[in-house]
Amino acid sequence: MDRRHAIVVRFHSNMLDVVDNQTRKRYTCTLRGKFKKQGIRPIVGDIVEYIGFQDMKGRIENILPRKNELDRPKIANIDQVILVLTVSHPPISLLTLNKFLIMAEFQDIESVLVFNKTDLLNQQEKQEQQRLTEYYSRHYTTIQTSAKTGEGLDLLKRIFNGKTSTLAGMSGVGKSSLLNAVEPGLKLKEGMLSQQLERGKHTTTYTELLMIGESGLIADTPGFAFLDLTDFKKESIRFLMPDFMNYSSDCAFENCSHINEPNCAVKEAVQEGKILSSRYDSYIKIIEEIGVE
Repeated sequence: MDRRHAIVVRFHSNMLDVVDNQTRKRYTCTLRGKFKKQGIRPIVGDIVEYIGFQDMKGRIENILPRKNELDRPKIANIDQVILVLTVSHPPISLLTLNKFLIMAEFQDIESVLVFNKTDLLNQQEKQEQQRLTEYYSRHYTTIQTSAKTGEGLDLLKRIFNGKTSTLAGMSGVGKSSLLNAVEPGLKLKEGMLSQQLERGKHTTTYTELLMIGESGLIADTPGFAFLDLTDFKKESIRFLMPDFMNYSSDCAFENCSHINEPNCAVKEAVQEGKILSSRYDSYIKIIEEIGVE
């Protein structure tokens, strides 16, 4: 029998649900005994080699190397993280946003910023959203969306296609509404996305990749509460901010920390409005949180 490639979309007991990379058909597979003997446990997102049998059953033969791995949710081989944000309803936390971008950059995962609920913004909020969108779009894909009016949904659907994505955002930003608008068959209850995709947070974690669009897979990241950069080295943070890297080569000191050194091109860019002051403020707060090693 031929081995085929598939992605693990659900792990339950000693069985795996996988989706074939080519046919998109779903199989429930057993694990060969060698995995247990070797202490190998696949996780959602793993790319595997399997043999398919009748009645959509199969057997996992091999687990391919992972390109990345997230701890929460426990998932591998993510192509992109979709950050759903709102300028208002609820108000955006730029520090939280910048922390998340740094973590994604560290994992070499592409970030997509989705500014949602455009239909609820007043004129001042629209201007603020436009300002943020224009700035962050220099380094990240940005979309403005509304599940109510349909704005940006076609573009979001194209971004999902062919990618394994994880969705992140504070409670109330409209993640479930967006996914239901893109893929009505999901029928996710508003505010219930994390409960749908991840159960038993204090016992056994249950994460599942759901099919979305023509060829996409999506998993939820429960909120922003776990954003902790204290294990990062202070010296590494500046290299994970692409807007800083645009100017750092012009600093007077090669290892400039962009804090106390004179003739710092990054600080000059902040003063000239080329780097958002909120980005620099976030950088300083993150460095302070990491503290003295």
